[in-house]
Amino acid sequence: MTRQLNRTTLFAYLRRAPFGGRLSTAQVSGCERLLAACLAEGVTDRRQVAYVLASVFHETGGRMQPVREGFAESDAQAVARLDKAWAAGQLGKVKAPYWRDGWFGRGDIQLSHEENYRKLGRAIGVDLVKNRDRALDPKVSARVAVVGMRDGLFRYSKELSRPERLSDYFRPSGTNVVGARAIVNGGGDKAKLIAGYWKSFLDAIEAAEAAEVPADVAPAAAEPDDVPPSRSGSIGTVAVATGAGACSTLVAGISNPWALAALALILIAGGVGAWLLLTGRVTINRKVAA
Repeated sequence: MTRQLNRTTLFAYLRRAPFGGRLSTAQVSGCERLLAACLAEGVTDRRQVAYVLASVFHETGGRMQPVREGFAESDAQAVARLDKAWAAGQLGKVKAPYWRDGWFGRGDIQLSHEENYRKLGRAIGVDLVKNRDRALDPKVSARVAVVGMRDGLFRYSKELSRPERLSDYFRPSGTNVVGARAIVNGGGDKAKLIAGYWKSFLDAIEAAEAAEVPADVAPAAAEPDDVPPSRSGSIGTVAVATGAGACSTLVAGISNPWALAALALILIAGGVGAWLLLTGRVTINRKVAA
């Protein structure tokens, strides 16, 4: 990435794909957090940035926020879910129940096994062994994801005798996006699926590098669906401008005092309604943008 990304273009594109027509505040903040971490850690090749985002999209089930393995709400639930999957023979090549001592996956990229917690913690200067839940801290998790993929700390290839790094798959001479799954998962699990996510993120980044918003992008499409009206600049601006214009026109045209009193009551009622809306006490669900 060579320039500041246009936020409107970026999130309007991401709403379409890979987010499938919906966009949440958590997804927006997660993308912004990961983009900032990439920039801070020197990962600026747009292909590599897109692959970090695509990997996190896959690992978090589209949430773009740190999660426990199995999308569990608690440590106990994570262990229980993994035990159940283990008993049912659903964990493939897993040879031992690493999760029972608390070393199950946490974060934007599922950091598991004690040695990996130790290694990634050392790399970013955070003790993840004494406090494993630090891997769920959004800023810490973003650094784990970016540094781990940049430096090949998630996997070491015995076949190639080297770490699996972003720069191994996104070179000046070419791109191997399907093979890049080896950076996180050596079995190639869901490699083609993640490559599809990567293309969506890459398209959005490339479009957002342009200074002007494309003609097919509606600014409202970049706003999360769950933004409270009190934080929506577009709603506030429209409401104030429309209300002020309407009031001045109506008052100027009324000479009957009873009509003026009725108008005052209407304006008070409207003000109460606007207050309820803007403070979030009453909500309006946003229609999915086309």
